[in-house]
Amino acid sequence: MHSDFRHEHWSSRTGFLLAAIGAAVGLGNIWRFPYVLGTNGGAAFVLVYLLAIFLVAMPVMMGEMILGRRGHMSAPATLRKIAVEIRASPNWQWLGWMGIFILFLVLSFFSVIGGWSMAYIFKTASGQFTGLGPDDVGNSFNLFLDSPGTLIIWHAVFMALTIFIVSRGIKSGIEKAVTIMMPALFVMLVGLVIYGMVAGEFSQAINFLFRPDFSKLTPEVTLDAIGQALFSVNVGVGALLTYAAYLPEDVDLVKSSVVITIGDTLVALLAGVMIFPIVFAYGLDPAEGPGLIFVTLSTAFGNMPGGAFIGCTFFVLVFLAALTSALSMLEVQISRLEENEGANRAKMAIVLGSAIFLFGILTVLSFNTLSDVRPLAGIEMFSERNIFELIVYLAANVLMPIGALLYAVFVGWWLSKEITMDALGLNDGFVYKSWRFLIRYLAPIAIALIFVMLLLS
Repeated sequence: MHSDFRHEHWSSRTGFLLAAIGAAVGLGNIWRFPYVLGTNGGAAFVLVYLLAIFLVAMPVMMGEMILGRRGHMSAPATLRKIAVEIRASPNWQWLGWMGIFILFLVLSFFSVIGGWSMAYIFKTASGQFTGLGPDDVGNSFNLFLDSPGTLIIWHAVFMALTIFIVSRGIKSGIEKAVTIMMPALFVMLVGLVIYGMVAGEFSQAINFLFRPDFSKLTPEVTLDAIGQALFSVNVGVGALLTYAAYLPEDVDLVKSSVVITIGDTLVALLAGVMIFPIVFAYGLDPAEGPGLIFVTLSTAFGNMPGGAFIGCTFFVLVFLAALTSALSMLEVQISRLEENEGANRAKMAIVLGSAIFLFGILTVLSFNTLSDVRPLAGIEMFSERNIFELIVYLAANVLMPIGALLYAVFVGWWLSKEITMDALGLNDGFVYKSWRFLIRYLAPIAIALIFVMLLLS
């Protein structure tokens, strides 16, 4: 790594906030949140999720941003630099490398599902689902998954777009893209929410989402909600550390983290308010699971007036959410490679992106050719999981919680009060003391609990 290397900076606070909200708002909000919420019984899950976002995920996010602001480099380089500075072990850099490995895994399957959303833009726009019942739409989805060639093409298109935007750098690539994509995403989301209010079972959906039935609040639901909060805000992988490393010094980290958290949470809740009125209006099952948007909603779009246009708009929204997250995942990995002497950003984006694309073919084949392969059949808890399910489990249920836990421990216990107060621009008052308590005690305990419970489940 050459010592005089400097990363490019965001041109404005707005550009950074849109990129950071885009990094957090992804398939986790629009694809995963509604179906996890649906399978966990609604409002009680939402309540725990909101508490976990603000009391567990946001303090860790602020911790990552403190590191990025102080280090101004990639996650591994920043962690090493700060560890040496505070006389901790330089091995903390491996936490940064673990984040890069997690994002390599996540982007490999994320790109495949992002490709599905692109394919469904055209499927709904062409009226392919018009007048079909849930069984026919389900069969169409299964046939789509049974075609490895088709899935690989859409996976390639999605990955190529991600590579192209990241290869252009921070200002003319990522910042320019999110400045267009994030406002478009919010406008479409609000438009579809208004449609759901007018045409769907809005009051039933609001009761489902916001009137808690505490009898449904089991330990499993609680853990799912905390896990979803970490997954949603994208903590524990160094994404927000990397984006904060490109920040000018005058940007307030506390205000920024509040804006990012509220923006991300708003999108998740609006996704629920958009989807469930349509689900209830057509008598569909809110506990459909991962097929909720591709099967359940496509059925509804095929049977409503103007459904081809509304369905097309919805899948453009899903695609934009997936792409803004994919950009941050690739950027975290490129950020480290860029610090090597004589590195060419465009070449690195192509080589790394191609490697992720090739690894993603394992996910594609998990839905067809290799669907019956169970690599860990000899271990009881993994015996039923295919390759795709193992990759998701390893990344989201094992490595991400470990990453979030270690970031909380490093920032909460190793960084001095002076360093953290200075980075956050706070005095030793209520706000700072609350944050320090959350990152030192509540966040690590909550994350450790999820981890232990998930491993025992």
